[in-house]
Amino acid sequence: MLFYRACLDLSPATRAFVTGLIRDHRRRIGSQWRVLASGRQALLAEVAPDLRQAMRTARRMTYVILDATLAGIDRLSGANDRLYYSGKHHRHGVNIQFITDPHGQLIWASAALPGSVHDLTAARIHGIIDALTHQAIACYTDKAHCGAGGVIGTPFKRRKHRRLGKRKRLFNRHHAQVRAVGEQGAATLKNWHLLRRARWSPARITTIVQAILALHHHTN
Repeated sequence: MLFYRACLDLSPATRAFVTGLIRDHRRRIGSQWRVLASGRQALLAEVAPDLRQAMRTARRMTYVILDATLAGIDRLSGANDRLYYSGKHHRHGVNIQFITDPHGQLIWASAALPGSVHDLTAARIHGIIDALTHQAIACYTDKAHCGAGGVIGTPFKRRKHRRLGKRKRLFNRHHAQVRAVGEQGAATLKNWHLLRRARWSPARITTIVQAILALHHHTN
């Protein structure tokens, strides 16, 4: 087994925020003296907003944007190798769904699923479609989520050997312009080197995503 050290470049304010969280956590559990100081540990995942909290934030928006990104990983041995291979991206990784506001600011990110899971299936597994529909929050997303129903707005798909009409092409152009802003959410996640190429168990990526989300909300 190989181990890789990872570093996060944090601002002084964020480092103080993390230190406070860890200090409070130690006090809560009655933790004894440790070699590492509070500022050297990262217990952030539990303070990241969950989907219910994200919906409360989204209700204040005119609409939100739902998208997905693949966080790359190394090949795995055995049956898991195929499970984590994304046919869409032609590489191994994990599927992360995320929601942004109309300006592309990250609101929420999901737990990681194997890369072979289709985007629409992933959105249903996480309960995103039901949550948005229940709150009547308008949502733009891409063709990968076609068939979602509810309040989920997707572009028109062209049938084989048939062209879309002028009105549908115009609609798709406008839809793409609005939805493209949401790609900033993927950039926010991938800005952290930890998610550009994970070299550890995929099972740990969910915790990392939640920690990134907590730090993002604290600094914005």
